[in-house]
Amino acid sequence: MGAIGSEPELGHRDLTPEMEIEKLSRQRPKEFRNIWSEMGFCVSVLGCMLMAELEIPAGSQTWPSSVFSLVTGAFLLPFGRIGDMYGGYALFNTGMVWFLIWNLVAGFSQNYIMLIVCRALAGLGPAAYLPASIALLGKIYRPGPRKNRVFALYGAFAPLGFFFGILFGGITGEYLTWRWYFYLGSIMLGIFCLAGVTTIPNDFHRTPPSGIQMDWLGVATIVPGLILLVYAITDSSQAPSGWASPRIIVTLILGVGFLAAAVYVEGYVAAKPLLPAELFRTKGIKPLAVAQFGLYGTFGIFLLYSSFYLELVVGKSPLVTAVWFLPMIIGGLFIGTVGGMVLHRLHGTVLLCLSGVGTLVCVLLFALMPADPNYWAWVMPSMIAATIGIDIAFTVSNVFITTNLPGHQQGLAGAFINSLLFLGVSFFLGFGEVAVSHTSHLSRQKNYQVAFWFAVGLSGVSCLILPFIKIGHAKSELTVEEREGLERP
Repeated sequence: MGAIGSEPELGHRDLTPEMEIEKLSRQRPKEFRNIWSEMGFCVSVLGCMLMAELEIPAGSQTWPSSVFSLVTGAFLLPFGRIGDMYGGYALFNTGMVWFLIWNLVAGFSQNYIMLIVCRALAGLGPAAYLPASIALLGKIYRPGPRKNRVFALYGAFAPLGFFFGILFGGITGEYLTWRWYFYLGSIMLGIFCLAGVTTIPNDFHRTPPSGIQMDWLGVATIVPGLILLVYAITDSSQAPSGWASPRIIVTLILGVGFLAAAVYVEGYVAAKPLLPAELFRTKGIKPLAVAQFGLYGTFGIFLLYSSFYLELVVGKSPLVTAVWFLPMIIGGLFIGTVGGMVLHRLHGTVLLCLSGVGTLVCVLLFALMPADPNYWAWVMPSMIAATIGIDIAFTVSNVFITTNLPGHQQGLAGAFINSLLFLGVSFFLGFGEVAVSHTSHLSRQKNYQVAFWFAVGLSGVSCLILPFIKIGHAKSELTVEEREGLERP
């Protein structure tokens, strides 16, 4: 079995270069002996995205959920660098096993503090396997239709994971105890761990490739900076004196200070920064990152407050609420299947604008929704719009970023992509909670709709940016290494 990411030779005598590139992009990667090994690999890697989104149900959320996302988002960049240094196989499987262990231990928690600690430690698992999963996909699959299909399915598993999260929450809330939420998740994790160990091509190398090293100063400034800043924003709505509370003031100042130091370290000190400048030289990536940050934040607000709204305003049980989210899973699988087949035929900018409109519509419907809504007129269209928004945005950005970075930076690509997702959700969800807490004098319906109107404004800003991001068709083309090879004299 060849090394992951090694490039096939071009130049078959019976084919033009364009025809051969198209052929290579459609055929099964040589890392897989047969279709079954490729399917096993996809089950494991796609399943990891599902487990990352398998969150604690809305009715049980506060810090057990928030601390998980906070730790995951803060450690993505360091683990992405480890993936580039030692390969995705070891990092992916270590992260999955770690997540399994602490997810299982959380089910045996004896008190609230133990549960918080278990969830924080569990967050290190997705921080490791999420960038590794994108790195593996980016290295193995050439730009073209086959890569588009796999990444489309990968994106579809995000709403799928959320659906199973609230479904498990509804089942355990009505028929079992909360511990079974973690037990059921551990069973699923065990299956994906076994698939990962046995089917993922082993690209482990004991010595990092030349020129790739850990940026410890970057880790020491970025990680605490992100944790402290997001904590200050998130906890300000719960603190006794709000933003004036001493713990909020201190953590906010420290967080901003660490991040300011990180900007200096990454720009002027680090030899190999966690966020290298060349990442942002790719045309269109800066406005894409800003727009995606807002879209993911909108999606996070939608997921949390739509559950609250349906359960506490409309009055549905957790299990019925889970069923009402069913269009997300159906729409996600449809977009993941059909979208991957047409991604190379449609312009990327058009797809991004469509995702922006979908994200805007999903929160706008909840912002206007009455207390006794007709499911078919209000809830179902919102669920479908949400799926269109997150699936298309995630897929287009994944394909674009991984295609425009070389093989030795695919871990960086995975870390950057997932950082936008997790930090966007944590950051803007914190501001959403602040808005809700400052309007607590309103009725519960109006109170939650404040969060949705905030999300409408946030997604509206992203929609204004998206038309100016120039992304072409996700077609069959040369890899970065092949293009650089042709440009060399």
